Amino acid sequence: MLRRAVLQTFRQGLAQSFFKRYAVSLTETTVTHQPIETSDEAGEKSVPTQKTGDESGNTVVVAPPEFRFIYPEFLPDPAMERRNRLREKLERMDMLQRRSVIEIPEFYTGSIMAVTVADANSPNKFARFVGICIQRGGSGLRAWFILRNVVDKQGVEILYEMYCPLIQKIEVLRLERRLDESLLYLRDALPEYSTFPMDMEPERRLNNSVVPINPLKVKLRPRPWLERWERQNLQGVEDLNLPQRFYDRAEKVAKPWEKYDLMLHYRKTIPAEEQEKIFAEVHSQLQQQELKRKLRRRRGSDNEY
Repeated sequence: MLRRAVLQTFRQGLAQSFFKRYAVSLTETTVTHQPIETSDEAGEKSVPTQKTGDESGNTVVVAPPEFRFIYPEFLPDPAMERRNRLREKLERMDMLQRRSVIEIPEFYTGSIMAVTVADANSPNKFARFVGICIQRGGSGLRAWFILRNVVDKQGVEILYEMYCPLIQKIEVLRLERRLDESLLYLRDALPEYSTFPMDMEPERRLNNSVVPINPLKVKLRPRPWLERWERQNLQGVEDLNLPQRFYDRAEKVAKPWEKYDLMLHYRKTIPAEEQEKIFAEVHSQLQQQELKRKLRRRRGSDNEY
């Protein structure tokens, strides 16, 4: 009887684990086909995202699936030789502590931002730069993003470390996304695609609106370029108007089979179960910080009137 009871308990636990993985995979597929929601919308939907354990009765918090797009820097580096569980947990605690001091808003590649940093050599002891985010990367405390702008007919790019203590303020002047994950081709594009006024005012938008996708296609200057853009599957670039031999060479070096390589995809991503644990760990603190910011904004608006 005891052996039969143990076997039955094992089967129930195995069925629950399979059901949980199936539910996570369904969530992953639905998220990839749906537009990304803003952090406010995800925060409002995060209230009912709690489930109660069947046996222990403890409440387990499940973060919204949009968090992996809004806060990608909380996910560790997928390279196994760089993984360290203790260091990753300590870094997440430091990141949350830094976010309680300075507001790091939601932004994506293609968003127009303004960053103010402390500068001892500046007369005002700070420097402010406005530009479009052309690339974002890194994980943990090493997360970074690049802003680009054309100043006096000269392209200027600045790489900021997201959690650098010198950063005093990060503003999102226009929240939007582009057709490509990286906009490095703006270096070879016409200057008007990267020119933004330094005194640009932030655009007002609804709290619960979906992040818009800008379908703009930029026009590149004639060759030579910094990279072979014809060998990259770019969606936000107009026709390159190159001779056919360039496209033939690009087809020879292409690797279309990589999108079917499951092991390559596994090595480049964090498993969905681990993502769920990480975002459940930081979900409550991020939600508390967002509520505190909303209270500060309301108090500030009340003081103005």
